[in-house]
Amino acid sequence: MVDHEKVKEAVRMLLEGIGEDISREGLRDTPDRIARMYEEICSGMDEDAGEHLSKVFTSSQNEMVLEKDIVFYSMCEHHMMPFYGKAHVAYIPDGKVVGLSKLARTVEVYAKRLQIQEQMTGQIADAIMEHLNPKGVIVMLEAEHMCMTMRGVKKPGSKTVTIASRGEFKDNTVLQNQFFQMVKQ
Repeated sequence: MVDHEKVKEAVRMLLEGIGEDISREGLRDTPDRIARMYEEICSGMDEDAGEHLSKVFTSSQNEMVLEKDIVFYSMCEHHMMPFYGKAHVAYIPDGKVVGLSKLARTVEVYAKRLQIQEQMTGQIADAIMEHLNPKGVIVMLEAEHMCMTMRGVKKPGSKTVTIASRGEFKDNTVLQNQFFQMVKQ
């Protein structure tokens, strides 16, 4: 849970630290706006992906299920700057399937935390394995990181791609290639 008052005080101190006049019209309400923003963009810290993945349906379907191009926004824990992109999530059911929106909600749970993309990719895959018990899962995130595009090396348009594979996807290049082909379509 975000401590609204602590965030407001921290923003006031930051603004003063960079030489701003916190009493000027444009900044007077900024600490409160930033505190409310952090409540929203860090809301995944208090969420459990298991809640979303608990609503399953019996199915004899045992072929790959792919939900692709799930847009996400997250915050890098190193610079507290945004990274954003698309998630592609596939799994092979083993007697049960989950509603497709639940895959997107699982991505959101982990995206709405301060963290790194590499960790987020694995967290999504692990949550699906743990709560759905599929034969396998593969997750690919493609994201642009503002800490690389607007500061530091300043390379806009560059993307970081991370992959996590579990179960049957782990060492099966045929399944992996099928996933990559389906993502490209």
